Amino acid sequence: MSISINIKKYRKEKKMTQKALAEKANISRSYLGDLESGRYNPSLDTLRTIASALDIDINLLLTEDGATQTSNLTSKDEKDIAKRMEEIKRDLQGEDGLMFSGEPMSPEAVESLLDAMEYIVKQTKVINKKYVPKKYRNTNNN
Repeated sequence: MSISINIKKYRKEKKMTQKALAEKANISRSYLGDLESGRYNPSLDTLRTIASALDIDINLLLTEDGATQTSNLTSKDEKDIAKRMEEIKRDLQGEDGLMFSGEPMSPEAVESLLDAMEYIVKQTKVINKKYVPKKYRNTNNN
């Protein structure tokens, strides 16, 4: 499922009209309609606002089936992800700090970037697990 389908799905589950959700999320009804039809892709901030208006976790809007897929990760996977995130954080926070468009990033922006990267690393791990033949999977590391 795409983000557009998930927005519409959860709006209907909450028994909200496009107008009601748009007002609660402080966006126009026509823009919400465009998001639900897949005409536009929302920014991360817009997704956060919509998720908040729907009173759901943003990950529900982002995942393919509308449910978090990270539950398929073992404790070893979680440790590997934590280790990888520490490496990424260390690499990003070098001597000069992190820059965006030539300006230093605020601590909040860096934290937001790291959160997004952690989500990406987790989803990549889940997706890769789907495509590893079972005979090569190590299932003893729970």
